[in-house]
Amino acid sequence: MPHTKAGRAFTELILETFQFNGRLLAAGDRLTKPIGLTSARWQVLGAIEAQPLSVAQIARKMGLARQNIQRLADALEKEGIVGYAPNPDHQRAKLVRLTDRGRRATRDLSRRQAQWANRIASAATHSEIQAALELLKALRVRLEAERRLANLD
Repeated sequence: MPHTKAGRAFTELILETFQFNGRLLAAGDRLTKPIGLTSARWQVLGAIEAQPLSVAQIARKMGLARQNIQRLADALEKEGIVGYAPNPDHQRAKLVRLTDRGRRATRDLSRRQAQWANRIASAATHSEIQAALELLKALRVRLEAERRLANLD
């Protein structure tokens, strides 16, 4: 079956997104290197910045495998950036929380990221970026719904 115009454009968007993600990860690694982190570790910190979460919750939030998040959380704990805390909702699944060192790292990263984001975003208007964001959210929701339906079959 040939692509519709929208299907062809979506395929191009997917390919561009893969390239964009690679560039984002490389930029994230450059931003985090002076602090001794990586993009992957930064993502974990970002997931728990507002509140502690279990490894499984972090993995679901980020759309990644639980085992990968466990490996990252264990490494971050060894470095004193996160700690494990009891989980009142689940006896065995501890919560991953920021330590004081982790909070300092996220504050530093937030400052660096804001400067970087402002530079990159200057290539587009707020409305253009907002429209792209809304489209990506709508497509993500559609993908999540399709995944749920596929799991029911």
